[in-house]
Amino acid sequence: MNDWSRALRVPADGSPALSEATFSGNRGLQIEEKLIFEQDAPGRCGVDLPEPPPFRARLGGLERQGPIGLPGLSEPQVVRHFTRLSQKNYAIDSGLYPLGSCSMKHNPRLNEKLARLPGLADIHPLQPLSTVPGALELIDTLAHWLKTLTGMPAVALSPAAGAHGELCGIMTVRAALEARGDPRRRVLVPESAHGTNPATAAACGYQVDAVPADPRGRVDRAALEAKLGPDVAALMLTNPNTCGLFEGEIIEIAAAVHRAGAFFYCDGANFNAIVGRVRPSDLGIDCMHLNLHKTFSTPHGGGGPGSGPVALAAALAPYAPLPWLVHGAHGIEAIEHKTGPAAAAIGRLKGFHGQMGMFVRALAYMMSHGSDGLRQVAEDAVLNANYLRAALGDNLSVPFPGPCMHEVLFDDRFLKDTGVTTLDFAKALIDEGFHPMTIYFPLIVHGAMLVEPTETESKAGLDEFAAVVKALAAAARAGDTARFRGAPALAPRRRLDETAAARKPVLRWRPAAG
Repeated sequence: MNDWSRALRVPADGSPALSEATFSGNRGLQIEEKLIFEQDAPGRCGVDLPEPPPFRARLGGLERQGPIGLPGLSEPQVVRHFTRLSQKNYAIDSGLYPLGSCSMKHNPRLNEKLARLPGLADIHPLQPLSTVPGALELIDTLAHWLKTLTGMPAVALSPAAGAHGELCGIMTVRAALEARGDPRRRVLVPESAHGTNPATAAACGYQVDAVPADPRGRVDRAALEAKLGPDVAALMLTNPNTCGLFEGEIIEIAAAVHRAGAFFYCDGANFNAIVGRVRPSDLGIDCMHLNLHKTFSTPHGGGGPGSGPVALAAALAPYAPLPWLVHGAHGIEAIEHKTGPAAAAIGRLKGFHGQMGMFVRALAYMMSHGSDGLRQVAEDAVLNANYLRAALGDNLSVPFPGPCMHEVLFDDRFLKDTGVTTLDFAKALIDEGFHPMTIYFPLIVHGAMLVEPTETESKAGLDEFAAVVKALAAAARAGDTARFRGAPALAPRRRLDETAAARKPVLRWRPAAG
């Protein structure tokens, strides 16, 4: 085992890792993989290229003077290296992914098949629009579905992710306020909000004013209304909120915001709980981003990119970013400049029309489910979360009374006096073969554990997860702190010294001196 790997594999207390009982450092088929640079063999190469013929240098003296520094590897080495790394990953295709506020649902293979159709996968964003009428119709159809589901008259499809959608929404709010000669300086953001909400408001030049939660885990309406005034530009609210609870006073909140002359922005990260059940426009919402990689099943993370379309009310629609697709005399037409109906647009947020591959996947998901199926998505997501709440409520501690929506929130009171922390508990789940839930968020709950099972998990899968969580809770109360303090013990890597990792991060491999 090399020094680099040993540093990551051996726990901070110096106790030996379980795999050191083997001569190789491997454990079964879990291979102890060296870094790709550590496998370098000078002169080895996966391709055999002929020497190029003489040519005239055209770089003006900028030619490289030394080797590029890439490792020499054969093709089998490269394939095995990345295959082994992939086998160390946990993914939605491996099992339950209970990250709260992430909607880590199954990515249907039908979506992937359609996204790989040559007429969709092979088109280029710089092709003449006359050669891609099918792609334009697909984008327009997706927009129609999103407008129907939200009840909004317009949707901007170019934002590349949720935070990008937030930026788009608040930029349209700012443009609308400036157009009416009423620039404002404050944006109200609940304390339980995703961190991107206050960051977005600040990036758009606004002062962020936090709104506290009430004892039920919802926005304190009285405190919110006390903060409203002629200088408030918008309220940024998530509904269902990050505690997994529906804001039952949302219509009254929207009315108060509008009376103050402000706009109501809704973070759509949790739309999976209400899709097909309620239209955001009917709740008084003016602007809402939608995560296609959450509610509409397009891949997260390494399977990305994401996509964060923004639905806009009539008052904000004229400021939607370019390009626009409109129905003209000759079919679907693109408006790519600030002219005509798009004269007030905020400009471009992205080079082209958006994430085309995600559009295909999301529309395939919507059309395969239909309107009744999307409604069932929300119903089953809420059912699964409440099933876990009922299954675990007597073993873990729930901070707020009553049923939840699509995700269930626990706090750390059940770990009081056990010597086990929320982080320890989450790490122990890794040894049991489960990805941990979201921890320490939302910040308004101490030691938070936020679990979102989504609608794609079966009862059997939820029962298995619940049984393990119950067993871990019992072990913590029984004083089995060793199980938690050293966890994970069975993963490819042990727990890092998080303080040292934050203060002295090692982010780059360097060859050994000498």
